[in-house]
Amino acid sequence: MNSIYSLQENPLVQGIKVIGIGKHGSKPLPLPLLEEILGYLQTDAAIPIQKGAFFGALLAKGPTDEEKRLLYQVIGEENHTLESLYDQLCQDSPPEMKPVGVKLLSATTLTVAEAQQLGRYLFSEEPGETFRGMAVSMLRIRYESDEEYEGLYKAILSTYTPGFQETFAGAKTIIQLAEPFDGVEHSYMITPLLAQAFQKMGYQVIVSTGRSSGPKLTLNALDIYQGLGGNFIQDNESLAETTPEYGRILDQAALSPALAQWVDRRRLILKRPFLATLEKVLNPCGAKILITSVFHITYMEKMIDLAAMAGFSGVIVLKRGLEGTLAPSIAKASGILCAVCQPDGTFITQTFDATNESFSSFRAETDEVVENLSAEDNIALIEKFTEKGFTGNGDFDLRVNLAIALYQKGLEWIDKQINNPTSL
Repeated sequence: MNSIYSLQENPLVQGIKVIGIGKHGSKPLPLPLLEEILGYLQTDAAIPIQKGAFFGALLAKGPTDEEKRLLYQVIGEENHTLESLYDQLCQDSPPEMKPVGVKLLSATTLTVAEAQQLGRYLFSEEPGETFRGMAVSMLRIRYESDEEYEGLYKAILSTYTPGFQETFAGAKTIIQLAEPFDGVEHSYMITPLLAQAFQKMGYQVIVSTGRSSGPKLTLNALDIYQGLGGNFIQDNESLAETTPEYGRILDQAALSPALAQWVDRRRLILKRPFLATLEKVLNPCGAKILITSVFHITYMEKMIDLAAMAGFSGVIVLKRGLEGTLAPSIAKASGILCAVCQPDGTFITQTFDATNESFSSFRAETDEVVENLSAEDNIALIEKFTEKGFTGNGDFDLRVNLAIALYQKGLEWIDKQINNPTSL
């Protein structure tokens, strides 16, 4: 067995990559990897949260007869119960968490109260990294229920720093821009130019950011705004000040240190837990409109539901943005889904496709794949576009103009529904 392992390269990580995919994508562990994991678990090198994430994925997908050897090794006996399995895997977790843990192991969904209890524990300083890894892994693979999202969301709210406990009541409608926090690897970000354009339309803009938890670590909105010297807010009182050109920046570390601490954990477990979805809809500033994106189109409606839970009245979700971001494709069938919440809690929706004839002047045959992406180059393009209205980079210019035109269409529709809800 190879004795040279690292935090990111070890048998458990390889196992998570194979079985931690999702309900329908996980595969059985190859026998050589299974043997290597068995040996690795007998050493002191195994990282608790990775161990938990691995076993959570294994149990969520259902172990094969060969994989059950891993469970036998943990328990020390062939016939085990979920209770005994939990006791062995999560020996250092608080006793009061056992009922929730066993319920997760049984693949039963949690109630709102149970999910909130789990969330408070996940963001606490209490011991139990194996249980933390197992819990978020199982939730992700079987997909979180609406009740679980609600409970976890409520738990996150309790971690806000005092300056964000009270929402801001200003005269202008606030738009919140929420990029995926892992950003991009091969395309330029245009977020500051979107914020600038929306503010020229009369809105106030908040951009939610944070350190990338992966799998992409090259460049994200936080990197861009740090390079621009962006206005990072520390509390909601600062929203009353003059709005900076590229909007105000909400850094997850300022909003919730407990949530930000999960970035390093998420890098260890590799896969994207519920946090990757929920962190984009957190709404401490009382924004009315959320503009966000999804990588998987099946999550578009889920984002609308979560945005409503977080208090947004209007939502715009971009589909097929470059690398899942707010930058639309100028070549593929990109577009937006817009939604406005009604008094009875239901939504009216409208789609606008980037392939519509009205956007044809912003289209191209292909999307540029940027090699050696850097924050400096991206920032230079943003500043040049701000100064001149174009950069000379045809791909970048088309994308910015398409994005502004597309989102403006959605914002006009949302504004019309909010102010004149009978006009459909």
